[in-house]
Amino acid sequence: MNAVIDNLQAVDTAAAATVTKPAADKIAREDNKLHKRLCRLVGQAIGDFNMIEEGDKVMVCLSGGKDSYALLDILMTLRERAPIHFDIVAVNLDQKQPNFPADVLPRYLTELGVAFHIENQDTYSIVKRLIPEGKTTCSLCSRLRRGILYRVADELGATKIALGHHRDDILETFFLNMFFGGKLKGMPAKLVSDDGKHVVIRPLAYVKEEDTERYAQVKNFPIIPCDLCGSQENLQRKQIKAMLREWEKKHPGRVENTFSALSTVVPSHLMDRDLFGFADIKADGLANPLGDIAFDEEPCSTPSTVPGIIPLQQE
Repeated sequence: MNAVIDNLQAVDTAAAATVTKPAADKIAREDNKLHKRLCRLVGQAIGDFNMIEEGDKVMVCLSGGKDSYALLDILMTLRERAPIHFDIVAVNLDQKQPNFPADVLPRYLTELGVAFHIENQDTYSIVKRLIPEGKTTCSLCSRLRRGILYRVADELGATKIALGHHRDDILETFFLNMFFGGKLKGMPAKLVSDDGKHVVIRPLAYVKEEDTERYAQVKNFPIIPCDLCGSQENLQRKQIKAMLREWEKKHPGRVENTFSALSTVVPSHLMDRDLFGFADIKADGLANPLGDIAFDEEPCSTPSTVPGIIPLQQE
């Protein structure tokens, strides 16, 4: 009787393996496609903005979150394929948050075989002492962190500082500045630091957050939560994030078009007098496709031939 049961169980196990193998193969193909897409988008951003050059030493700021892990992983892949030589050093700022697992990143980076540096600075106590309970800590925290990382970049001889901000971070920053700061200002893919001494790059600029979320699951990164900002549920950034995700669901194409607009700016059709010489405008009698079209029936229509523009569904 036991032999019969064993045979039945063996048949069931073999059948289960047969059923699940196609699903497993499909998952593996999707994971591979995701990795290729991330490499392509990061490589495209690096090329478009000339982020990394021959002989660069790129300091990858590793927070322990999904985005910075993905950034480091993809940059290491691209380094092996790139026609130029550049070095990578991963840097983590241990801000001495309570219960921070200080052993996780050193162990992970050692196993990965990448050069790294752990900077120990108790900014957590400073933030908690200076910011009243319930108030947003991000501004002070980021200023302290930025100053420390600039110093570390100097000490390590880094020529580029790579941050893990992705497409959604850039869009959220754009709307935050517009809604709450009254400025058309985003988060650039490449810029000189505010101290004028470093070049800051964001190689994930073209990457969607949903892709870094999925990639973190695929790679099983040892995620470390932030006890400072992670505990603040009413941040304006989270409200903007929720708005964008709602747009993604209800109005396909809207978020993509907004992101495309950040690199398709028409200064003559805005109102920044420093950016465009409105005071000196004179009619010269020459036709101009960028001239005013206020009397057209659809002055805000966008030609479907513009690269990167996705036609929106009718609302």
